[in-house]
Amino acid sequence: MILMANEAQEQAPTAQAQQAEAAKKPVVKKARKPARKGPRVVFVKSKRKAAIARASVKEGKGSIRINSFDINTVEPKELRRIMMEPLTVSANTKSLSDRVNIDVSVAGGGMSAQAQAVRGAIAKGIAAFSEGDDLKREFMQHDRSMIVDDFRRVEPKKFKGPKARARFQKSYR
Repeated sequence: MILMANEAQEQAPTAQAQQAEAAKKPVVKKARKPARKGPRVVFVKSKRKAAIARASVKEGKGSIRINSFDINTVEPKELRRIMMEPLTVSANTKSLSDRVNIDVSVAGGGMSAQAQAVRGAIAKGIAAFSEGDDLKREFMQHDRSMIVDDFRRVEPKKFKGPKARARFQKSYR
């Protein structure tokens, strides 16, 4: 009986031997599924203070919509100019923006912060849709805040004061 148990151990391959054999065999990976058919869509987001803008960029006729309204209807004109700044950086950005539809939804914050968040979302969307670093470099050279979100946030209020840093007045009499 003892001989039979030893023979069984010799015949059974060890776990190390099995792993060594598996490592020798070539690994065949399954083919990936083809990319989704249909138009290409790029999703980006941008933040400024408490405002968050989310944009989708897809091939189209060059329309830009902010919260389902055409960008040309935005008032006051100064905010519209801020939002459209990424389109005027260079001839490349203008030609690309004429070939894509940009839909932006923005919420939170004030009017100026929303305009700056929309500006960043449009710039990031155009740069991502172009699939190259050329437009991203152009935006960075023109104004870095178009591509890089402003990380600053409002400091929270502390105790012993009306605001974050200010303190209540002290009276000695």
